[in-house]
Amino acid sequence: MTDQIQRFLFDDTQVRGEVVSLEAAYAEVLDKQAYPAPVRRLLGEMLAAVALLTDTVKLDGTLSLEVRGQGALALLMAESNPGGELRAIARLAEGADLPDAAAGFRELLGEGHIVITLDPREGRRYQGIVELREASLAACLEAYFAQSEQLPTRLWLAADGKQAAGLLLQQLPDDGRPHDPDAWERTVHLADTVRDEELLGLAQHELLHRLYHEETVRVFEPKALRFGCTCSRERIAQSLLSLGAEELREIVAEHQAIETECHFCHTRYHFGAAEVEGLIEAPDAPPPTVH
Repeated sequence: MTDQIQRFLFDDTQVRGEVVSLEAAYAEVLDKQAYPAPVRRLLGEMLAAVALLTDTVKLDGTLSLEVRGQGALALLMAESNPGGELRAIARLAEGADLPDAAAGFRELLGEGHIVITLDPREGRRYQGIVELREASLAACLEAYFAQSEQLPTRLWLAADGKQAAGLLLQQLPDDGRPHDPDAWERTVHLADTVRDEELLGLAQHELLHRLYHEETVRVFEPKALRFGCTCSRERIAQSLLSLGAEELREIVAEHQAIETECHFCHTRYHFGAAEVEGLIEAPDAPPPTVH
């Protein structure tokens, strides 16, 4: 299976869609840490969802999806950008027992909320928040679209620890031209028949044919996806500065340096005492490059 996202639309209707398939990028995320089986599945759904949302909103920047709960699973986070780079992470609550292998979305997270952040390269950052009231990630994201009065949107997500996939349908605004008035209800009804094993096991063109062989579907060129981390010395330095000068100096006094690592890709970063002091004195200057 190729890691890719495929855009499509139904001719003479106001309905568009996206279908995403992930294997290598998903495997790389899971290789970074030993996650329990239900968390591995949810990370796959998160990756598929963030890829679908990024392509849907046509954002020139980073889209992040963050789920915070009060159950055994404290955090799920995934990010995507227009270049097709994906990354994700999960964090169990401190002291929590390992979840049962069959635990579902709400059972793992309990009460909580989802934060969707759109961070464009130019312009203002936007955040939307929705409470965890639904039984699945897909249903919670659908509630977000409904709550924020955006275009009617439906999602189907699946993951099994090896592959992840997703399907999104969206009703477009009325452009004043005559269209099939029943297309939205019909295409959603057909998508509701899809099984997880079909989302995961069928090639994208086979999946679309299975669901919509009686519709006129226009399929566009697929876009490749891959694992990619956006960490850098500059971003890590800015995170360190958020701790404040006093705390940074206390850490250096105790350890003679600051060692930290990216939670997503586990790249380690070393900041010596002189470098930390330089960051404090000139926070807007880029940190020195380490060779």
